[in-house]
Amino acid sequence: MAICFELVVNFGDDAEAAQAAARIDPKPWVLRAGAHRIPLHRPMLAKVGSCIELSILPVAVSWGCGLDGSLPRFQLTAAELTELGHQLYELLAQFRGYVAAKVGWDPESFLDPAELRSEWSDELNDGSIHGLVLCEKLYAELDPSADYEAFQPGYRWIPYRGEEPSNLTTD
Repeated sequence: MAICFELVVNFGDDAEAAQAAARIDPKPWVLRAGAHRIPLHRPMLAKVGSCIELSILPVAVSWGCGLDGSLPRFQLTAAELTELGHQLYELLAQFRGYVAAKVGWDPESFLDPAELRSEWSDELNDGSIHGLVLCEKLYAELDPSADYEAFQPGYRWIPYRGEEPSNLTTD
């Protein structure tokens, strides 16, 4: 089973916005992680239920990711992963038309509006899902009690605090 460090973006049913985001050329995007320079895989679109999700993964960072083939995995610290995460949010800031987005290890479960309402309402209200970006409309519907900050026009978030040392990092 793969464990992926990635940016995942839920575009709801906005296929046009999802396709525009997927057309971004990842070639000029080489991310910094300490002394490492890490390119991005091509963006991938998938239909998940009634939503369209876009995933962007750094090359050779995830565990057991088929996209990486036989490439040796970068051994990264939590600080280096955090540096990657901030750069993925810079990439996200170029997209429009999405409903929710998050960077991290397998963040997909935080992006479904129905799951956010039912499974994650406490965390939405206390602001503990750091890095979760919501469009203004979804933010208003969910009406969390935590004070989400502006991410970019039309979007709010609890700012990304970065990654913690774990069995997925080298520290």
